[in-house]
Amino acid sequence: MAAVLPQQRIEFPRGGTGPDGSLLLAALGLVMLGLVMVSSTSISIAEAHGVGPFYYVSRHAMFLLAGGIGAAVMWRIPLAWLQRWSPLAALAALFVLLLVFLPGIGVRINGARRWINLGISGFQVVEMVKLLLIVYLAGYLVRHRRDVQQTWAGVLKPLAVVTALVGLLLAQPDFGGSVLLISIAVGMLWLGGASAPRLLGIGLAALPVIAIVAQMESYRLRRLTTFLNPWADPFNDGFQLTQALIAVGRGEWFGVGLGDSVQKLFYLPEAHTDFIVAVIAEELGFFGLVVLLGLFALLAGRAFKLGLIAFEREQVFAGAIAYGIGLWFSLQAMISIGVNLGVLPTKG
Repeated sequence: MAAVLPQQRIEFPRGGTGPDGSLLLAALGLVMLGLVMVSSTSISIAEAHGVGPFYYVSRHAMFLLAGGIGAAVMWRIPLAWLQRWSPLAALAALFVLLLVFLPGIGVRINGARRWINLGISGFQVVEMVKLLLIVYLAGYLVRHRRDVQQTWAGVLKPLAVVTALVGLLLAQPDFGGSVLLISIAVGMLWLGGASAPRLLGIGLAALPVIAIVAQMESYRLRRLTTFLNPWADPFNDGFQLTQALIAVGRGEWFGVGLGDSVQKLFYLPEAHTDFIVAVIAEELGFFGLVVLLGLFALLAGRAFKLGLIAFEREQVFAGAIAYGIGLWFSLQAMISIGVNLGVLPTKG
């Protein structure tokens, strides 16, 4: 049946098949804010590494260009084609996760094998796995939607695939990526019609396993507990979080000014990557954080709205893709911002 499906486009409320204006606005806003803040946070770090002040921001711009080209290519791919090949997306996800363990291809950084060597740069494979999982689950919901809504087996089968992916992620190790994959999968199944009590029952049954995994590595347990009171050990386990909180506190309402952060000057580790939100709070203040949250909320909200429209028009695959992307971006943003603000533990 999928082989004869026409190319699908979601028809938006105003009619037409072009890009959704609000979605595009949110995406471009986040791109521009990210480019400005990477430039602000990375210049001193690049100079310290002896690679020129604009090394990191130029690489960031190059990856943005590559992402734009990739988005243009994806826009031209018929959804029917993706739906037809969606069962293979799970196999592709398993394959790319295995690549990190191959000598010469996988790269170990800070004790973790999460990257593959592309020559000019490393690539964290879990980002591709998230998209592949969304495509796989969207296709599964098309083929087995009634089973997902009515039977235990319909829910357990895709979760078994997710469990296999999570097992490979934990071997890297990547606990945060594992939690995000599970959350995306559960969210998509629930939005696709799975019973909430059934999903809750599976979650409760899995809690002991999650607790054991969280305690398997001593550093992971320390991270999970340190965020409760980072000031108890501000020069060791709590160092990064306390420095992030200092940055957030310095920003007050409107920030100290773009480029004027003190914490990015080698006080706050990973200021240009994992903890860039803390520098946004320092330089742009509470107002800057509200803008950041608003852009993410608009992006995710429009994705969910488009997913709802697609489901109402029986375009289940398109709707599930939209739901999955909305879950991916919103959950990842909440985790990253929560870690920077000290309301969630550092993932690892």
